[in-house]
Amino acid sequence: MKKLISVILLASLVLLFVAPLAFAADAASSNAAAAAAATGKSANISYYAMAVLGCAIGIGLAALGTGIGQGLGLNGACDGVARNPGASGKITTTLIIGLAMIESLAIYALVVVLIVFFVNPFKL
Repeated sequence: MKKLISVILLASLVLLFVAPLAFAADAASSNAAAAAAATGKSANISYYAMAVLGCAIGIGLAALGTGIGQGLGLNGACDGVARNPGASGKITTTLIIGLAMIESLAIYALVVVLIVFFVNPFKL
């Protein structure tokens, strides 16, 4: 488990430091970059590049967290039904309400990601 967490952290750090280089202007197209900088387009492009990366990381973490939470909830419900089959109706009702609450967190994260993605700070 520690190895998996360290690989995920290392991959995210590499992505965090390498991603701005992928969106940087090419040295061969310095004239086009200078023209875009004069009109303010390069700042706009770099904002959207970082917004896309931030949105991808944000919704990925939200999906990861809610998936783990739903899995743990379903595990507990299955254990409860296995130990006391007579209480399966109450356990199922509580499970469905809990899963809906957990899923609402992923929907809130999606709404925030869409707001960040579609806002244009250069028109404000």
